[in-house]
Amino acid sequence: MFEWPVRVYYEDTDAGGIVYYANYLKFMERARTEWLRSFNVEQEFWLATGIGFVVRNVELDLRGPARLDDVLNVSCEPIKVKKASIEFRQTITNQHNKVICSGYVKAACVTLEAMKPTAIPREIIEGISSGI
Repeated sequence: MFEWPVRVYYEDTDAGGIVYYANYLKFMERARTEWLRSFNVEQEFWLATGIGFVVRNVELDLRGPARLDDVLNVSCEPIKVKKASIEFRQTITNQHNKVICSGYVKAACVTLEAMKPTAIPREIIEGISSGI
């Protein structure tokens, strides 16, 4: 399981001083990007070739608030790799190791021009398979 630290900034919070729910999705996105980068998979390279990943499905379970200056830990665990998609289980915990948010994300590999599903490139599969 891959983990990525995130600190809560003022811009992440709502009028009540807690993290706005949609920002948990941003934190999870960052963790997935860094997870790929940990296998030397640079999204910028693949975007230049016309291939990208898009979120197809997401589920969030918000369990408690995170607040300004909290240090969060965002995990990213691939649970299923298919020909053109990857499914992840993700969890966000605070500095006290309390689960703040958990989620499920399915990301599809697409051609950017047509936005149609395409097989995940072999180089990416090889990279991520070494870490699963």
